[in-house]
Amino acid sequence: MCIASYTDTGGRPCNEDAVEMAQRGGALCLVVADGLGGHGGGDTASRAAAQEICNGWDGRVAEGSLADLIQAGHRKVLSLQSRSCAMKTTVTALVTDGVRAAWAHVGDSRIYHFLDGRLVFQTRDHSASQIAVMLGTITPDQIRFHEDRSRVYRALGQDGDLKVDTGDEMLADGRHAFLLCTDGFWEYVYEKEMMEDLAAATDPEDWIARMRRRLEVRVPENHDNNSAAAVWLDTETEGGT
Repeated sequence: MCIASYTDTGGRPCNEDAVEMAQRGGALCLVVADGLGGHGGGDTASRAAAQEICNGWDGRVAEGSLADLIQAGHRKVLSLQSRSCAMKTTVTALVTDGVRAAWAHVGDSRIYHFLDGRLVFQTRDHSASQIAVMLGTITPDQIRFHEDRSRVYRALGQDGDLKVDTGDEMLADGRHAFLLCTDGFWEYVYEKEMMEDLAAATDPEDWIARMRRRLEVRVPENHDNNSAAAVWLDTETEGGT
């Protein structure tokens, strides 16, 4: 299992993204979060939620326990709020032991899963622009710079109950690559390019570096914080070739 990550302030005065990881007995928990800047305290919210999830993880690879950890992160963010600071954050999390993987997310930070270089799964954003895609009024590519891109309707720290989207699977034979990233990253790197750079890369660090080069030539001067984490692993069932 090979892992790489980065976080960058971009063109903003403060980095409200957070990347955290934990390892237990050969298993990995990886979390990427993006504080919502319009509410204040985004840097505190993202860091607190990511740390709460990683610190609370006991090594299990199960979507139910991962959803519980995100709810714990939600409660942590709520406990840090004040009348003057209604801090909130997105979060995306992956746990894997190399045999099974589970993931969960809230907001518009994403998880991508590639098998043998082909994109096989990506999360759906909890945003107004994602709804527009689902209604067929815009294409998936148009989501990136849609007028309602900033309207996220689920976040840790929100009022009321929080619904967490989850999934898990036994990992098929082959080379798996997982990419977790904030919207400041995926807005500027298209899925086809992720696959092209994955095919050319020698390791997860090289993969992220290639995608960052694309991002850096496209972003405006005041571009958002951007962060990503990548995991590569090879699986082969007993008796496989």
